[in-house]
Amino acid sequence: MQNLAGMARRNLWLADAMLLAVAIIWGSSYAVAKQALWFYPVLGFLAIRFGLTFALLLPQLRGAGRRAIRPGLPLGLVMLGIFLCETWGVMLTSASNAAFLISLCVVFTPFVEWAMVRQRPSKLLFAACALSLAGVWLLTGGAQMALNLGDGLMLAAALLRAVLVCLTRRLTADQQMPALALTAVQSGVVASGCLLLGLLLPEGLPALPQSPAFWAATLYLVGFATLFALYAQNLALGRTSATRVSLLMGSEPLFGALIAGVWLGERLGVQGWIGGLMILLATLGTLCFGRTQRPAGIERGANHSGCRPVLTETP
Repeated sequence: MQNLAGMARRNLWLADAMLLAVAIIWGSSYAVAKQALWFYPVLGFLAIRFGLTFALLLPQLRGAGRRAIRPGLPLGLVMLGIFLCETWGVMLTSASNAAFLISLCVVFTPFVEWAMVRQRPSKLLFAACALSLAGVWLLTGGAQMALNLGDGLMLAAALLRAVLVCLTRRLTADQQMPALALTAVQSGVVASGCLLLGLLLPEGLPALPQSPAFWAATLYLVGFATLFALYAQNLALGRTSATRVSLLMGSEPLFGALIAGVWLGERLGVQGWIGGLMILLATLGTLCFGRTQRPAGIERGANHSGCRPVLTETP
């Protein structure tokens, strides 16, 4: 009995450690993506990143994985919009702002669900929304508010992520399919869409970058921010509670701001930190006490965005 209890504690600590590592990785992804964009344009970068992800996950589309193709195509189009907004947003604003603003998808999701399925959010979620909006106001300048295009694109990406959550629930209800298979289809749609858009530009896409820094950043995002993160979520949700997972993963924006400061030399003033922490508190409040619902059809722990989880849903 003592051995079983000790093993359970070790499994819990291992799960927590893996999730904390994922939160740090996702926090670093904003700075890493910003660095990759120094060497190659947004459309080309996304085509390479998600093309590699699709190639690695292609074996998942055998057998039961084929069920993911039909819902994965429209969901992939939404995901394409998310990453176009998010990646251009990262390029045009600071990595720390991007990390905090994208976390608003957790607060937006219940309201999108309200609009789509008429499930009214709790009063606490309205309070969390007000707190997050006040945080955005402080983060982007307060009385001298200067919401730039990059910040606006990050807010659009957060809203689209919320749409993706609700649409995923609708399209995958009562269906059993491997989470990685759905991610494979979505990744293929994003890669194909970015490649097509890039080729339609008058100047086309430039030759593949030769910089080792670009390829290191891209492989890091594919290997760690997507594949390892999916594995860690699936493993951890089998060993700990969804609330505990959500609390650990909710620290991602904080790590994003810290890493952006160390790596890129970005600095948030006192007002910016207060605004960012208000957004983080609103997110954690939504995760812990908001009314959420797990989708029925996808394996527990699935990351429907292909990069980061929508925390109201899975982690």
